[in-house]
Amino acid sequence: MLNYILRRILYAIPILVGVNLITFTLFFVINTPDDMARMHLGVKHVTDEAIIKWKLEHGYDKPLLYNPEAEGLAKLTSTIFFEKSIAMFVFDFGHADDGRVIGHEIKSRMLPSLAIALPIFLLGLLAHITFALIMVFFRMTYIDFWGVVMCVALMSISSLFYIIGGQFLVSKLWHLVPISGYGSGLDVGRFLLLPIIIGVISSAGANIRWYRTIFLEEMNKEYVRTARAKGLPETIVLFRHVLKNALIPILTGAVVIIPLLFLGSLITESFFGIPGLGSYTIEAINSQDFAVVRAMVFLGSLLYIVGLILTDISYTLVDPRIRLE
Repeated sequence: MLNYILRRILYAIPILVGVNLITFTLFFVINTPDDMARMHLGVKHVTDEAIIKWKLEHGYDKPLLYNPEAEGLAKLTSTIFFEKSIAMFVFDFGHADDGRVIGHEIKSRMLPSLAIALPIFLLGLLAHITFALIMVFFRMTYIDFWGVVMCVALMSISSLFYIIGGQFLVSKLWHLVPISGYGSGLDVGRFLLLPIIIGVISSAGANIRWYRTIFLEEMNKEYVRTARAKGLPETIVLFRHVLKNALIPILTGAVVIIPLLFLGSLITESFFGIPGLGSYTIEAINSQDFAVVRAMVFLGSLLYIVGLILTDISYTLVDPRIRLE
């Protein structure tokens, strides 16, 4: 297993380099360093001297990918791409265009993102699997039928409707929780309660239907018929055997959530005024701060790769027949 993990880590390096190169290329296809300087300096302060000074201060005074004036290996290393990218592999994300240290911002904003994303993930996983099992237990009945109808209805509604409707109903009309903001200590629960509930409900339709499909597929397999033939109750067959054998696709789906646990939800954090990594990314995109955008894309890719490795390892715990060679 150790050799497998080491190989996957080595495979991750070219993947991260490729992701960083694509992000770099897409960003500078739209904006040149001169365009970035003009936007940050403002219309009244744009002069050729000011643009050159801004690029020199922020490290954008060299060629993008290839430096024809340099010699040897410096043709590739004396570029904006290399100098802005190599430090990220040791988690030195540098400074944002406004002068703030990106690493410090990530550390300070990670906890608010986890405070909202982790409960949504855990509560959603528990609630969605439970409802899916109930629908499968009462399959081919009105409970299953209306459950599917409800899931389709939930899937058909935009997440923005849940956010705006929840803020209007729960915060503005009922005055149960603040409409937005973020507190400290135990007071933070008042601000997180509504976005957590909305996060669980808005993702319920798609997740419950997906889990229901997985469980129904397991119900038709040979081991289920064997368990029933032995006289086991349907609840034991469903909650002990079917659920256990459906853990592999459930774990696979959970990988997609791992980056969001750290990077936060872009829409939710923005609407509820939560100072997490999601709102930080939105601010960077609006201000076209390439340093922050590049750092967040790199971090998200890294977390996704880590999630895949952890998922493969967890497969061996769920199913002893699987071996990582």
